[in-house]
Amino acid sequence: MIKIFLLIVFVFGMSCSSKNLRQAQLIKGKSKDQYEAYGTKYMISTQGKATTEAAKYVFDRGGNIYDAAVAASFAISVERPHSTGIGGGGFMLIHNAMTKKDVAYDFREMAPQKSHSKMFLDKKGKQIRKKSLTGALASGTPGLVAGVIRVHKELGSLSLKEVMQPAIDLAQKGFKIYPALAVAIKAKADDLCRFSDAKRIFLNSNCSAKKEGELLVQKDLAKTLKKIAQTNGKAFYYGDIGKKIIASQKQYGGNMRMSDLNNYVVKKRKPIEGSYRGHKIVSMPPPSSGGTHIIQILNILEGLNLRQYGAQSAKSIHMTSAAMQMAFADRAKHMGDSDFKPIPIKKLISKKYAKKLQNKIKNKAINSKELPVDLNKILKESDHTTHFTLMDSLGNIVTSTQTINGWFGSSVVAKGTGIVMNNEMDDFASHVGGVNLFGAIGGQNNLVEPMKRPLSSMSPTIVYDKKNKPFFALGTPSGTRILTCVMQTILNVLEYEMPLWEAVSATRYHHQWYPEEIRVGPPFFDSNTESHLKKMGYKINHKSLGCKIQAIMREGDGRLHGVSDPREEGMSFGL
Repeated sequence: MIKIFLLIVFVFGMSCSSKNLRQAQLIKGKSKDQYEAYGTKYMISTQGKATTEAAKYVFDRGGNIYDAAVAASFAISVERPHSTGIGGGGFMLIHNAMTKKDVAYDFREMAPQKSHSKMFLDKKGKQIRKKSLTGALASGTPGLVAGVIRVHKELGSLSLKEVMQPAIDLAQKGFKIYPALAVAIKAKADDLCRFSDAKRIFLNSNCSAKKEGELLVQKDLAKTLKKIAQTNGKAFYYGDIGKKIIASQKQYGGNMRMSDLNNYVVKKRKPIEGSYRGHKIVSMPPPSSGGTHIIQILNILEGLNLRQYGAQSAKSIHMTSAAMQMAFADRAKHMGDSDFKPIPIKKLISKKYAKKLQNKIKNKAINSKELPVDLNKILKESDHTTHFTLMDSLGNIVTSTQTINGWFGSSVVAKGTGIVMNNEMDDFASHVGGVNLFGAIGGQNNLVEPMKRPLSSMSPTIVYDKKNKPFFALGTPSGTRILTCVMQTILNVLEYEMPLWEAVSATRYHHQWYPEEIRVGPPFFDSNTESHLKKMGYKINHKSLGCKIQAIMREGDGRLHGVSDPREEGMSFGL
């Protein structure tokens, strides 16, 4: 009888916890059907309706999942020009059902050969913030075209021209400016106005921002995409497109040269692997910090039995925030491009090290001064990046995060190409202790060096079930918040056993070691929870995290279940 009573109490407690779960609301005027879908043949979850339709277009013509991923990559470059594009780069994590192997494609931007560690400092050694954010010097050598075309060459089945056609049509015919794009154009209008092609495409003649509902046509980009399709990308790295990119770089004071484009290299890397309660976790290795620290945080939390307290209890939030803090201290101290500096990955993702860190969690907030890295001031953060996830009935998975870094990257559009160039050089540390656009503090391992790839938080991730089969894949945009948003969504599924919709839409929070605050997105924590956290020494900052999770899960009945984060204009579709 006692056991039955305890079971009833436990189940009642969990149901109450689920009932009281605070979740993000749908965007006004949108239907849940846009964001959630089921299918048996394939599933698509992306940040844009046109991007989802581009992947569907390819699937419907007999293309495979890799063709669909290439179609999505080029379409999202057109649909979200403020967040990503062929002037940027990214990561793609693939599970190949035929080989049963996971492969990470790294097409992150590289520092031009003339780059050096003092290029963003004044004569007194102080950081010149604007220099790494706006203008040609802020751009790394773009890798997205090379990376996506390599995936197509190795794994695709349709012609590149057919796969790219939806993106070409979208650029040529245009689309109505949606709310998030309108906000970004308005925010960056002054910078876009400085560069003639950026002004011509995104602004009115008086440099005022084009508004929501207006048609955005990108004819130069359509021509560029056609030429990429015709030449399998060679025009971008060796031909006319590349020459136009370099001409604009020279005009606006950049140091990228044709040799940088010629020498760009896509890297196939072995993913980072860890585990949580018997589930294998597979994610991106350096130069992403994301996979390493997702696994590190989960390791710290694994033995704490958070489920008994509830996902949004003060105790669970406290312990999770403390684990985040310690991971970000290690990020600042150790992380960078592993091709240039040794990174202690084995230590950072070891259960033994996690246990040592777990012992530091007490019943109050950790003071950042207890962590072993000097601090510097933190700058304003901004949203960026895009993500999509695909899964098919054969068991193949593609999950990819792509970016130009800040909104509209460097604000430079290479003349005559329609290509928005990235400002990825800002993701390097300008100096030890320097900070980037997202407030992340840099260390020795992430200083600028020629041909080096800047540190990233992008975290496309695949989760295996206890029978060692991949069943869950996800990722998100939003700078340093990427890794904590992905980690929390995994935690929601594996620890708190939430259904996928609740796991994605649940209130999320972030603590990156400094500033000493928990940043929590709407609808925020309830007042009692906040009161408890404040008594433990936490400051609470009500501010959106900017994360837009794109997730797909293979449910127990074999159906594919897709959820596109209801916090923005994404779309899931399945057949």
